[in-house]
Amino acid sequence: MKTLRLIQSDPYLRPYEDAINGRYYYALATEKALTGGDKKLKDFADGYLYFGLHRDADGNWVFREWAPNATAIYLKGDFNGWEKSESYRLRKIDNGNWEGVFPPQAMKHGDLFKLLVEWQGGYGERVPSYAYRVVQDEQTKIFSAQVWAPEKPYKRKVKRFVPNTDPLLIYECHIGMSSSDEKVSTYAEFRQNVLPRIAADGYNCIQIMAIQEHPYYGSFGYHVSSFFAASSRFGTPDELKRLIDEAHSKGIAVIMDLVHSHAVKNEIEGLGKFDGTGYQYFHDGWRREHPAWDSLCFNYGKHEVMHFLLSNCKFWLEEYGFDGFRFDGVTSMIYLSHGLGEDFNGYSSYYNLNQDGDAICYLTLANKLIHEVKPHAITIAEEMSGMPGLAYPIKDGGIGFDYRLAMGQPDFWIKYIKEVKDEDWKAGHILWEMTNRRADEKTISYAESHDQALVGDKTIIFRLIDAEMYWHMQHGDNTYMVDRGMALHKMIRLITCSTINGGYLNFMGNEFGHPEWIDFPREGNGWSYKYARRQWELVDNPNFYYHELGEFDKAMIHLIGGIEKFEQLPVVNLWDREGDQVVAYQRGNYVFVFNWNGQQSFPDYGFLAPAGKYQVVLNTDAKEFAGFGIADDSVEHFTQNDPLYEQDGKGWLKLYLPARSAVVLKKMD
Repeated sequence: MKTLRLIQSDPYLRPYEDAINGRYYYALATEKALTGGDKKLKDFADGYLYFGLHRDADGNWVFREWAPNATAIYLKGDFNGWEKSESYRLRKIDNGNWEGVFPPQAMKHGDLFKLLVEWQGGYGERVPSYAYRVVQDEQTKIFSAQVWAPEKPYKRKVKRFVPNTDPLLIYECHIGMSSSDEKVSTYAEFRQNVLPRIAADGYNCIQIMAIQEHPYYGSFGYHVSSFFAASSRFGTPDELKRLIDEAHSKGIAVIMDLVHSHAVKNEIEGLGKFDGTGYQYFHDGWRREHPAWDSLCFNYGKHEVMHFLLSNCKFWLEEYGFDGFRFDGVTSMIYLSHGLGEDFNGYSSYYNLNQDGDAICYLTLANKLIHEVKPHAITIAEEMSGMPGLAYPIKDGGIGFDYRLAMGQPDFWIKYIKEVKDEDWKAGHILWEMTNRRADEKTISYAESHDQALVGDKTIIFRLIDAEMYWHMQHGDNTYMVDRGMALHKMIRLITCSTINGGYLNFMGNEFGHPEWIDFPREGNGWSYKYARRQWELVDNPNFYYHELGEFDKAMIHLIGGIEKFEQLPVVNLWDREGDQVVAYQRGNYVFVFNWNGQQSFPDYGFLAPAGKYQVVLNTDAKEFAGFGIADDSVEHFTQNDPLYEQDGKGWLKLYLPARSAVVLKKMD
């Protein structure tokens, strides 16, 4: 048996070769069992074309559902007075599937409906598992499926879109909270008001949270009930399609947060006990409920569940034109313990019989399917244990993700800001933390995401400035805390973004230091939308420092995004002087210099760099970014010759380094 490349690349994995081979060959065997060995996964994952409600060539309505424990199923809705009637009864066909064929006049676009599912000893109303659209009644709060068959459905204008991923610059967002108004915003409003901002700021990818329908708005979309329905809170399917299409026209990829790690426990609008059993889609017994999330855990070992979830992946790519997914809760999926209470302090932690082989198999096949459907698709794993091979090619023994989130980075920044005094910040250690990753797996770096902005946590700007940001963010009214906070806010983002080996992520509003946490309407806050919005007027107002923070982020993103294949350039450490708190590194023709010292500026500070002429291209201390503008960035810098280093092609580059600032220089010859 040939040794897989993953093991060849890392000798520390050799003791676990059997486990890695086992998961690899199990995925191959499962794929063959699912497809019969004579077709591709993308041909197998067509459940959404078969199940649910469709029109046939004659205009008849065809509805199918999988419910093996059911004894009878009826459609009830606006079209029959919500009564149980034989004319809307489904017939059982095969493999636990049910089917009904109804004439064209049996229902119409916009009709609301549900299923009445009967089983031995009980019955219940259910929203169909493949419902394409689900809406909630504003008065009763009840969810129903809706017939969605507009006469003139939206047609994509951009037929073929290839994402720009060199580097990948992600703007993470939430449609509902994207307005300045205290309300739930819409796909259309986001397209008109926020999409142009993202394009102007230079991001080339949008990651949209909370797309799949979820009963509780405050769950941030993590308790999904209808996996094939785009949340109707934000508008219609056509409006979401138009948003994605317009993003593509601007060269921006759109990925979605895909929740296949668990499901809401709700039974009427969810899959909790769809056919009367608790184990149709989920594990039975002790594995059924997630111990920390109050949700249900999928049984990835069932082929029908595999079919459902793989079809879901293909559906969002094909039907809406999404360019890929950020898979939520991967750690929870791949460990029987869900990663709870685990320290993952060595390789043995990844191969100790705590792994869910079926979940790992599902993720492997999901990645294979997604790239079969769209070869240029983007897949990102939200995974904190560091399992080797997660973002490694399947054919070489990996699980196949394109990227993994660098989840240790925001934790590092929180710990540093909270626990380490300014004078003890170690410049070299910061650089090491930003680049401490598996060299053969691409990561998405980030200083903070939506997780760090939710109530119960604090954003970086809040940790740095705290309550003073409410009173002293107006020009001329700044304090030491404000000056320090803004300086570090820019530096933290720059060193995080400029050390990427794959991509960078920012959450909506954090780029300009949004002053509020995120708190969705709930009983505890009087169902208020005050903190479930983004105050764009702050960044738009040139009298507030938020404006300059936004301008810095824009300049940074345009700089990094404008360097071809920036993420592939090696990070070369040029200088690390712990006592000075200064570090410098090189990527291609660019040199990044950070002075983390809050007490001392350094005139004529010298360090060794490739010999030549340099020009400043970005300076965190520039006045246009709310800095003090101490250095003259128009000055060209020439390295000074030193015979000791001449043969290495290096010379002394001497700069004025203001306290708590960073500068980026480009080698011009």
